[in-house]
Amino acid sequence: MTAYASATHASYRESAILTAPPEQLVIMLYDGAHRFLLQAAAAMRDGGAAEAGERLGRATAIIDELQCTLDLSVGVVAERLSGIYVFCRNHLAEGLVERDPEKLETVDALLRELRAAFAQAAAAAPSEPVVAA
Repeated sequence: MTAYASATHASYRESAILTAPPEQLVIMLYDGAHRFLLQAAAAMRDGGAAEAGERLGRATAIIDELQCTLDLSVGVVAERLSGIYVFCRNHLAEGLVERDPEKLETVDALLRELRAAFAQAAAAAPSEPVVAA
């Protein structure tokens, strides 16, 4: 990829993030976690411990972001999601220590289910009209 194409891609990605509605940002986070977990598992299988650790760190940071944005005052769903995120972090840590890519894939499958449910709920929610200032 040329420097121009790389800069254009980065600019487009930044613009997409800055203009996305909150529910789309959550979906983007799930997509990012999926990508990093696949990369970490592949690196782990190939013996690339440093790359696996770096990619796993990125996935863990996304899970942390998902967890810290939960509003635990709204009810049981947020509390259960928090518990799932804690499980995910613990399972990823075990996977790193044990060098077990299957543990990473287990977390990935769980997060993909959450992403699908969240995307379905976001699609079903009525959208609010955009008001120009």
